[in-house]
Amino acid sequence: MTIRITWARAVATLVGLAAAGMLFAWSGLFNIAASSGHWPITDWFLHWTMRNSVRTYAAVTSPDDPADHSGMVSAAGHFANACSICHGAPGVRPAPVMQAATPPAPDLAVNAKEWSDKQLFWILQHGVKYTGMPAWAVQDRPDEVRRMVAFVRRLPGMTAAQYDALVAEADPGADLATCTGCHGTDGKGRGARDIPVLGGQKPAYLLAALQGYASGKRSSAVMQQVAMRMDPAEMDDAARRFAAMPGLGASPMGTDAAAARIVEQGLPKLQLPACASCHTAGKDYPVIAGQRAGYIAQRLRHWRGEETVVDARKSHATMPVIARRIPDAMIDPLARYLAGRSTR
Repeated sequence: MTIRITWARAVATLVGLAAAGMLFAWSGLFNIAASSGHWPITDWFLHWTMRNSVRTYAAVTSPDDPADHSGMVSAAGHFANACSICHGAPGVRPAPVMQAATPPAPDLAVNAKEWSDKQLFWILQHGVKYTGMPAWAVQDRPDEVRRMVAFVRRLPGMTAAQYDALVAEADPGADLATCTGCHGTDGKGRGARDIPVLGGQKPAYLLAALQGYASGKRSSAVMQQVAMRMDPAEMDDAARRFAAMPGLGASPMGTDAAAARIVEQGLPKLQLPACASCHTAGKDYPVIAGQRAGYIAQRLRHWRGEETVVDARKSHATMPVIARRIPDAMIDPLARYLAGRSTR
């Protein structure tokens, strides 16, 4: 007996299959319990699909310089605060409750070897659906993602002692423990480029920064993770105590005449205002004299970003415009001048 396939029969079959699928979903018979795990074929298919997707999108959208190995302390601190509970770390076991997820978070000391830097960047930036792996908390800080790529890349060969040295985990009950791991007990910061000096900064500015990070008005996945856990009294205490430490404003300016001209007079032909017109005593803007040269330079380059983009939502919205008017060749000399020495 020959069954003739017609459009009507094909459509009816598809409708019937869809109805059967909806009926099965409605019945509640499908077991969604994480404790049940996936069927082996399901697990293979989902991971196969994920790997293909990451490979394709990373090749097209990830930057050509996806890893920044020059600033690891902030990445390590963020990993300890937000990632190690799921993935573990050298000398640190992941939380059992997180490992009971389906799928469980992978051990990055093993898993990181399976991905290229561009693929790690894409995963960290965008996350992976249905796995519990979130996207980076803010999408306009690729500099933070680059540092995390570099940190994850080093995990396979990192010892527990090396990890502890990076995170410098303080006694959880110690004063300012949530801050000193990155910013140091002296307020001078533990990273060459990724962490600013806070000692000597204006207390009102530090408090406003913490409040901005906690509310999301200021953009940093690393700082949001810390600030959101602080109550108003803790923020105020941290701001006052770091401001009382020596650091910013104490170093004399450098000797570069061209940089001094930008700081004191600006470049009128380029519509570049003088740095001193805002960053001086009595103004609401932060103290930058004595700041790390590497930190100043990387922030200026980050603000330059795409020339067509100005994010008016951010409290520092004027800085992208100003940073783009600084001649590229003057960024490093200007940063060194503000730091008060030829190298820092």
